Amino acid sequence: MSVRIGINPLTWTNDDLPELGADTPLETCLSEGRQAGFAGFELGQKFPRDPAVLGPILAGHGLALVSGWYSARLLERSVEAEIEAVQAHLYLLKSLGSNVMVWCEVTGCIHGERNIPLSRRPVLAADQWAELGRRMTAVGDYLKGQGVHLAYHHHMGTVVETEAEIDLLMQHTGDSVGLLLDTGHLTFAGGDPLAVIARWGKRIRHVHCKDVRAAVLAEYKAADSSFLNAVLAGVFTVPGDGSIDYRPVFSALKAAGYSGWLVVEAEQDPAKAHPLTYATKGYQYLSRTVAETGL
Repeated sequence: MSVRIGINPLTWTNDDLPELGADTPLETCLSEGRQAGFAGFELGQKFPRDPAVLGPILAGHGLALVSGWYSARLLERSVEAEIEAVQAHLYLLKSLGSNVMVWCEVTGCIHGERNIPLSRRPVLAADQWAELGRRMTAVGDYLKGQGVHLAYHHHMGTVVETEAEIDLLMQHTGDSVGLLLDTGHLTFAGGDPLAVIARWGKRIRHVHCKDVRAAVLAEYKAADSSFLNAVLAGVFTVPGDGSIDYRPVFSALKAAGYSGWLVVEAEQDPAKAHPLTYATKGYQYLSRTVAETGL
């Protein structure tokens, strides 16, 4: 395989809704993730951020550090200030062998606010894209020089949410700004993963495999829900349990030459969706579909 299969700890414990899985220790996340078959984990709030501490913990479970989310604020601060702010995160990733950084511009974001509907998320004016792209490319160039690829995470409730906004971001940035393709967020936003891969496949640096329950999505979009309320209602699930067919997605990624991680990132309420059961289901579906498509 040209890909490795990892998982995000959101299956067990939620960073945006800390009450979900609050009592679940990191040890449980890691041991069950390895039991399900995964080769690595992305970072979460319960992970120590000192590589001298985290490295042995992951090694003890036979797991790699896949990557980790970084909240950028390039609409508010300079390139120099952002590069200074990212240093600790960059050091952690580099120290533990991760070569991709999950990057999201969070200025004005609302995805962590349960009482704010998605219709009130921030939207960039036409004249803001060029400057954001210039700044992000400068940071992307810096990270590339450090051996780490910037992978931009389009995300509900932020300034890059829709397929059209992904296009604008890619058009206004250089090749050092890669794309994180998140099948769940793109489907939630009404976009087409196959169309995005067709246009920007050569710049995809990371993939989040999140499935969608179509009936829940339709209900909560019609109600103009907040992002978190849709999550609590079960809008997302693991690959193979929702409405997304990953076979054409993986075939398109193969045609684009993708090699890297496929990460199950399917936030659910662990009290309703037993983490080990769903993690295992997601891993088995992904490994089977990767084998079928030759990705």
